[in-house]
Amino acid sequence: MTAAADFQPETDAPETTGADEDQTPAVDDDAATATDVTADADAAVTQESDSVDEAPAGDAPDGDAPDGDAAETEQPSDDTPAEESASADVEIVEVDVVEVVEDGEVVAVEVIEVAEVVEDGEVVAVEVADVAVEAAPSADEPWGRVDEDGTVSVREADGWRVVGQYPDGSAEEALAYFERKYTDLASEVTLLEVRHRRGGASASDLRSTARTINGKLDGAAAVGDLASLVARVAALTETLAAESATEAVAAREAVDDAVKARTELVEKAEALAARDPRTVQWKQATGELNSLFDQWQSQQQNGPRLPKSTAQQLWKRFRDARATVDKHRRAFYAELDEAHKGVRDRKTRLVEKAESLAPKGEDGIPAYRELLDQWKTAGRAGKKVDDALWARFKAAGDALYGARIEREAADAEASREKIDLKRALLDEAKAVGDERDIAKARSILTGIQRRWDEIGRIFPRDTERSLDDELRRVENALRTREDADWKRNDPEQKARANDMTRQLTDAIQKLEDELEAAKKSGDKKAIANATDALEARRTWLKALGG
Repeated sequence: MTAAADFQPETDAPETTGADEDQTPAVDDDAATATDVTADADAAVTQESDSVDEAPAGDAPDGDAPDGDAAETEQPSDDTPAEESASADVEIVEVDVVEVVEDGEVVAVEVIEVAEVVEDGEVVAVEVADVAVEAAPSADEPWGRVDEDGTVSVREADGWRVVGQYPDGSAEEALAYFERKYTDLASEVTLLEVRHRRGGASASDLRSTARTINGKLDGAAAVGDLASLVARVAALTETLAAESATEAVAAREAVDDAVKARTELVEKAEALAARDPRTVQWKQATGELNSLFDQWQSQQQNGPRLPKSTAQQLWKRFRDARATVDKHRRAFYAELDEAHKGVRDRKTRLVEKAESLAPKGEDGIPAYRELLDQWKTAGRAGKKVDDALWARFKAAGDALYGARIEREAADAEASREKIDLKRALLDEAKAVGDERDIAKARSILTGIQRRWDEIGRIFPRDTERSLDDELRRVENALRTREDADWKRNDPEQKARANDMTRQLTDAIQKLEDELEAAKKSGDKKAIANATDALEARRTWLKALGG
């Protein structure tokens, strides 16, 4: 097999007739040299890719507004990324045209296509396909003829048409040359059909390519079934026309949807800008606005281009909303910084006062507590400043309380002997509860209390309170016994008790007489009343010890 793309006219080709002494065949301008089909195919693919990219936009009237030089072009602002062109899922990366030669004649043309399957920007598969076969003209149905002077003509429906001259070669070489020109054109048509069948290119781009190929076919300097190529291109053009209309409708709908989505972002940004700055949580609001801006960029990069006027209008609204939010945020933080400055100054003075108490040691603790109360009402000065000032303030307090801890530790060491003495007194105090004579028990406890006071204060205070509580329980127990004894031996109490006993005794005697009389009379009600009253009086008398 011989690739048509590798063919170039030999430098020793026959000379043309006439004044031109060039060594190439005398043909139309479009057929002056043999065409590299592979290069043309690659160019066609490149053309498709380029057609998808958006044209660069001109300078914008505003530094932040979208730019463009056409109504359908939308250019991002200074702080937005440029639009990215969409990539097809299947990309044709190589097309080779190969001639099938038998007995020195081209009997067929094979078009071999290599395509990459792309997902999420990565090549996931490579496809190699023999996508089309173009039959070469046969000897029985010749498409071309060569006159004796080397003039080459192609057979068309209305007769023969001269396509060029090849005077310095044989008739076979002349026909082969112009048949290869036909092969080049046929491969372009086949490639266009392949691209349409594969998908990934817009119908409008393919129509543009079809028009270019049609121009090449019109009066082409080539030998072959040019009419069939024209018919194939015409059929494909008709199909592409319908698809272009569908694409246009879809494109308009996509633009409408994009405008709607972009408008929603603008309205959300404007709602943020309209909020009362005094009630805004600025960290959250800033995050929301950044999210809206990220969505704007994503739609601008991945969505369809908006009409320039619409894009600029929406961007201006969005930009103004962002500027308003930023203005409010700056004002809020400026006011907050001013407030923090005042708090910082107040707390700095409190720290300096606290640090000045260090020479007083434990005696400076009351003054430090007052400073601590002022600190709590001073307000916030910002986390970093607050943390730094609080570290100094706390260190000053720790120094004062550290002095107290040292003193208490020394006192506790000095109190060990006193603690042992008081514990010994508590052991002696157990005899107070065992002594039945209350007066003697009081005498024992009084001696213990006197020696307790002579020992003095002990540290730590918790230990002192615990020992005092144990002695207090002994004192309370003795006091309870003394109160009970007093009540029993009080003369006035005894007189009142005797008088009550006498009255109850008289009442019981009277009720017994009444009960006896009721029994004799058989009055059941009187018997019941007398019995109840008699039992009550006897219970009272028993309580008084009678």
